[in-house]
Amino acid sequence: MDEKNKEKENKKNAKANKKESADNFKAVKKSNFTSYAKKASSSPASGFGKTVVIPFFCGVLGCAVVLGTCFGVPSIKNKIFEATPSNKTPSSSNKSSEYSGYVDQASLSAYSDTSIYAANKILPSIVGISVEYTVNSGLSLFSSRQQTAKAEATGSGIIISEDGYILTNNHIVSSTSSESYYVVSDANKVTVKLYNDDTEYEGKIVGKDEQTDLAVIKIDKSGLTKAEFADSDSVKVGEFAMAVGNPLGLDSSITCGVISAVNREVKDSDGKSFTLIQTDAAINSGNSGGALVNSEGEVIGINTLKVSGTGIEGMGFAIPINSTVDITSELIQYNKVKRPYIGITGVDLNEKIADAYNLVVGIYVRSVEEFSAAEKAGIKAGDVIIEADGKKVTSMDELNEIKNKKQINDEIKLKINRDNDEKEITVKLGEQP
Repeated sequence: MDEKNKEKENKKNAKANKKESADNFKAVKKSNFTSYAKKASSSPASGFGKTVVIPFFCGVLGCAVVLGTCFGVPSIKNKIFEATPSNKTPSSSNKSSEYSGYVDQASLSAYSDTSIYAANKILPSIVGISVEYTVNSGLSLFSSRQQTAKAEATGSGIIISEDGYILTNNHIVSSTSSESYYVVSDANKVTVKLYNDDTEYEGKIVGKDEQTDLAVIKIDKSGLTKAEFADSDSVKVGEFAMAVGNPLGLDSSITCGVISAVNREVKDSDGKSFTLIQTDAAINSGNSGGALVNSEGEVIGINTLKVSGTGIEGMGFAIPINSTVDITSELIQYNKVKRPYIGITGVDLNEKIADAYNLVVGIYVRSVEEFSAAEKAGIKAGDVIIEADGKKVTSMDELNEIKNKKQINDEIKLKINRDNDEKEITVKLGEQP
């Protein structure tokens, strides 16, 4: 009995000790978890905030300040976008070599203002010209009498003085032409119409020059608006150009374009050579004698020719105004242009023609005018001129170019070939009759 009680007592004590050990383990485990939880919620959290959160928000704030400053200052903003690649075409107004990446909008109002200003300035100085001719028809198989009729042509002119002097083309006032079936006389009557004036003024031909296709007429009127001349030698390809005149009788018409070329060598229908300004501003019949002006409304040329035909567009030509000044002065003073004169008619000899006739390359003298400078100097028909003032010449155009740089009574030295013998002859230039 005592042993049983003692065994029960031992089991009870063992059970009590086991429970106490379990309780102690739970207490320790709970204590350790509490300690870990404190570390997880204090020390690690504090380090994360200092190393990640605060720097992140500071960076965001800094970026905001920088971007705000950049976009708030235009110069900085422009530089940012200049550095950004773009497929946009650079503005034509950007003359620098650097690509900005922006395209400025073209200002049509600025172009319109330029045209309006130029037109308003030049139009009061442009006149319309009407010319009356007499046409005599030739004899025909059915009539032994010549038929006479009147014809009229129109053109334009530029007022060059307040007292009524007007510059125009020679082919407007002097359309003398001879064919087998008709003859056109010089102008019988010249009528001038001013800008915004319905009055018709009778014009008098003061002087004309076929070689330069220039003429001056005069009306009895004062207080006119004289056109301003520009320096045509400074004209540049691509600059603004306006043609002003009376095409097809439509008074005071303008067309706009650009300068297409300068110093363009052109031959007219008669084979005469001119050095002209080329433009794509439309020039039509009746524009001849009118003005080609720049953006300031200043005259840079006199409209004189156009190339026409199938597939041809925008090819008009004007006489540079600088080349007209001396001509105009002589036409007013002498009623003609005084030019130095040799007094020969010649034929151009190229290698093929020269070889065919056993001659040398140069200018074959076909005839010598009586009492001319050439006759006085001893030049004879059959001579071949090969040099002028030490320069080789192969055409009459080349000889005339050298001669026209001289004055009446100046001397020109010609080297000729006569019967395969070369000799030099000095010619004292006379006045062209």
